[in-house]
Amino acid sequence: MFKAILINKDDQGYHATLSQVDEQQLPAADVTVNILASTINYKDALAITGKAPVVRRFPMVPGIDLVGEVSHSESARFAPGDKVLLNGFGVGEGHWGGLAQKARLDSSWLITLPESISPENAMAIGTAGYTAMLCVLALQRHGITPKQGEVLVTGANGGVGSFAVRILAKLGYQVVASTGRPDESDYLKKLGAADIIPRSQLSEPGKPLQKERWAAVVDCVGSHTLANACASTRYGGAVAACGLAQGMDFPSSVAPFILRGVTLYGIDSVMRPLADRVQAWQHLAELLNQSDFDAISQVISLDQVIETARALLAGKIQGRVIVKV
Repeated sequence: MFKAILINKDDQGYHATLSQVDEQQLPAADVTVNILASTINYKDALAITGKAPVVRRFPMVPGIDLVGEVSHSESARFAPGDKVLLNGFGVGEGHWGGLAQKARLDSSWLITLPESISPENAMAIGTAGYTAMLCVLALQRHGITPKQGEVLVTGANGGVGSFAVRILAKLGYQVVASTGRPDESDYLKKLGAADIIPRSQLSEPGKPLQKERWAAVVDCVGSHTLANACASTRYGGAVAACGLAQGMDFPSSVAPFILRGVTLYGIDSVMRPLADRVQAWQHLAELLNQSDFDAISQVISLDQVIETARALLAGKIQGRVIVKV
């Protein structure tokens, strides 16, 4: 038996509980892992609270991220004792995920945990930091350098936004953070933001072309925020879009892309190829140190997950939450 957050659905709706689960209930796959740490992402909070139809089958163990030690393997890639890392691939949605003490997983979803990153720090990074790194790599491949000017990060107080601010600042970029929580400006400045702007400056309908300001953008919000960010990106600039917090719509025109040569990159982290995952995590391992993790994360236990998920959706959680399983 092992402990897990288990989501069920009945006529009264969603029910998430900390439960005792028999190992025989684990879904079929070729690698069994003793989970060391997990985390709570926005998507996990939606699944746990039932605020959005994230979960595709029941019962479900949520948790799109995990790091653990292999206890049994039928794959040539991994052996018992190996420490492995997982982000995405529908885990926590259609396949039991990381908010538990055990998981059984497809070996093709796993990468080896970089030696310089502890299990807890890997989950401080999680899908949020990994997605932020994918965004930054896209901007770098586009040719965006620190000398070209300001880089905007929207939704900067969230997990992806916080890591995007930190990573860009450590690479020497001048970061402008957009947030709906101006009282937390000190937190963003400690992460490296050079300037803070209110969310309202970007979140309302705007003109399809606006005054050029941003050399590049990491957008974690979508909808009008993304449209306004594109409209004010400088000629030849790039926008990496990875979030939908404001909405899935894109109320804009092709003007920034045709008249200013702006490029919009869609950043998917869920089904990313193995080579991209390994590259992103290698960069994170080289770039971040313990002070970065301490500044951006807090640690909870498995029995605090459900209440923390509610707090996250209420906008009461800053940065990243590590679940020490």
